[in-house]
Amino acid sequence: MKQVTKGQWGGYDTYILHSRELEVTLLPRLGNNVIALKDLKEERQILRRPEESDLDFFMQKPYHFGIPLLIPPGRIRKGQFQFDGASYQFDQNTAGDNHIHGLHRTQAWCVSDIEEDEDGCAVTTEFNTVDDPHWMEQLPVPLKLEMTFRLQDARLKQILKVTNLGEQRIPFGLGYHTWFMIDGEPERWNLKLPVEGIYELNEELLPSGNLLPLGDLQDLNEGKNIQGTNFDTALRIGKKQPVEALLLRDDGYGLRYTADENLFRHWVLYTKGPADQFLCIEPYTWLPDAPNVSPDPEFTGLLTLEPGHSIELSTTLEMIHPNR
Repeated sequence: MKQVTKGQWGGYDTYILHSRELEVTLLPRLGNNVIALKDLKEERQILRRPEESDLDFFMQKPYHFGIPLLIPPGRIRKGQFQFDGASYQFDQNTAGDNHIHGLHRTQAWCVSDIEEDEDGCAVTTEFNTVDDPHWMEQLPVPLKLEMTFRLQDARLKQILKVTNLGEQRIPFGLGYHTWFMIDGEPERWNLKLPVEGIYELNEELLPSGNLLPLGDLQDLNEGKNIQGTNFDTALRIGKKQPVEALLLRDDGYGLRYTADENLFRHWVLYTKGPADQFLCIEPYTWLPDAPNVSPDPEFTGLLTLEPGHSIELSTTLEMIHPNR
């Protein structure tokens, strides 16, 4: 069954992509978030899913559920930065009067295309930033965002296309705050994550610009048990390392999460306290506070989006089912 159906969540339409292995629930009118991903073979929720009773909290902090899109990701000192002689001021919406997790929240996206074929199914959505006055107050350059979600068997691919419709170039950064369930059993889960260093963070969780040795996290490169971890950690991907996270349970079940090697430079790991129910595995193109940390885009991952130009960024989530 490879098709797209419609549903409801909190009074908003959802679009549900189906395969034999997975069921993907998309909420376009509230931020275009994948709010649920169900493994049909395991009868298991893969992501932290919001209940309808969570609607008020979701509206305030939608990045606490599913696979939320962050443009740009992470914190920005006092919400301020300069680029090409222009000054920008983003909302000061977290501790220390800093900014966190970008301009994208619960904006309404439109579904522009639905595809169903023998191989899988797909939904494409669109959003123009000029339709959000508050976005334009903070980043006054019009952008067109197009996202394609394609489900094929046990694999979900997301492709975001961003087009600069304005007359000046802008800095661009993207991340996904992906909430994977570990079911209150952290001791059963191991994470393999090829990385080369840890970004030093100050007391406000802003990068200092220093890269530290991995130390006890060196074993992420071979596979680290999640038991006893307490992550709010930014990690650098080496130039010759794959952008790939492998999260496996002790019975061989798990997932592989990959991103475009040419554009994604960093991972953030977050457990919301000692690891118990969740492990957020977050691919970022830019380092939090990138415009203020360093002028070197090779270090920060800051992308420059020229007028009239587009950029495509892809991530893939693939479930791993052991032979039984």
